[in-house]
Amino acid sequence: METVICSYVLMYGNSNVVICFILCREYGAIDDVDIDLHIDVSFLDEEIALAWDVIRWEPVIVRLHCSLTQYLNGPVPTVDVFQVSTKDRFGLGHQLKKTPVLNEFCVVCDEPHVFQNGPMLRPTVCERELCVFAFQTLGVMNEAADEIATGAQVVDLLVSMCRSALESPRKVVIFEPYPSVVDPCDSQALAFNPRKKDYDRVMRALDSLTSIREMSQAPYLEVKRQMDKHDPLAHPLLQWVISSNRSHIVKLLVTRLKFMHTQHQFLLLSSPPAKESNFRAAKNLFGSTFAFHGSHIENWHSILRNGLVVASNTRLQLHGAIYGSGIYLSPMSSISFGYSGQQPQFLQSRNLKCIALCEVITSPDLHKHGDIWVVPNTDHVCTRFFFVYEDGQVGDTSINTQDAGIHREILRVIGNQTATG
Repeated sequence: METVICSYVLMYGNSNVVICFILCREYGAIDDVDIDLHIDVSFLDEEIALAWDVIRWEPVIVRLHCSLTQYLNGPVPTVDVFQVSTKDRFGLGHQLKKTPVLNEFCVVCDEPHVFQNGPMLRPTVCERELCVFAFQTLGVMNEAADEIATGAQVVDLLVSMCRSALESPRKVVIFEPYPSVVDPCDSQALAFNPRKKDYDRVMRALDSLTSIREMSQAPYLEVKRQMDKHDPLAHPLLQWVISSNRSHIVKLLVTRLKFMHTQHQFLLLSSPPAKESNFRAAKNLFGSTFAFHGSHIENWHSILRNGLVVASNTRLQLHGAIYGSGIYLSPMSSISFGYSGQQPQFLQSRNLKCIALCEVITSPDLHKHGDIWVVPNTDHVCTRFFFVYEDGQVGDTSINTQDAGIHREILRVIGNQTATG
């Protein structure tokens, strides 16, 4: 059965008109739906149509294939872009249909990312050796200078997490991913190679990094020159620390959570679009609330790049799993702070503690054991904020996310960040 849902007209310039209509093809027996958007491309210049290998007198079809009822647990919706006559060789369509999932592909080689836990949060370069070479030698996706100029504390935090993981007796387990860095003296070789790990050499390069505070004040080329003088691998390592971060993490400068009495508050979104989409679908069904997740800073080097995972009964597990397998959270900050540990080096401070505030789906799968919650489904937990306490601060240990006032404050700040971000 085919049904025209709607039709509309788009204006191109002052004279050309594009007529589009949406066609819905429904297969009742197998619960599938194709939603087709037909786009008239006759307005294209002949040269452009030739370059794009587009037939001007034939509409371009954008097809969304999805399930009517299995939208949560069924197959992921797919997008196809084609012209009927050239479907198998429609190069423009191949690129357009990948637009919603660009984060899943390397910007250099256009191959799927090879990270352990799926796609990146944003478009970036993969860890393949040729792509690493293009990134570091040719400057593809090279944003190190901008990151340092605009987010010194974020860079400082990333470096601190990296150092903490390296200093841990568990570094073989938690310092993942290991850097992949081209040797500046030999472009055919990797100075840091995941297949030949040398933790001591990474630490020496990390020790040669110029103070982040100095980086944010001095001309970047001068900072790089000083780094190269001390250790030629220091600057490439810094680039890797920044670019390998898969999360969106920014300092909250104006709008902060008033009940968390620290100036080091960060918006932290560590879920790729597909996971956020699954989260929103589950939220529409079951609703959500907020809870804290405490973890030693040495673990966050991996969390920011691999996401929150179920560590129970794996080599990543540090504490017991008395209430079963899953991600452990608590509405009480005091409980989560107990798992945060402490570590020096952040902003020249000592006794560092950190804690994340997460949004969690209130489905039947959420197991509550008093103030200890266990979530077995990783798609039902998304990080929202990250807090750092330094100089021996114990942190705000009396916060309960289930208090109505606390809940409203969280929603206020999230709404502000969504509106301004």
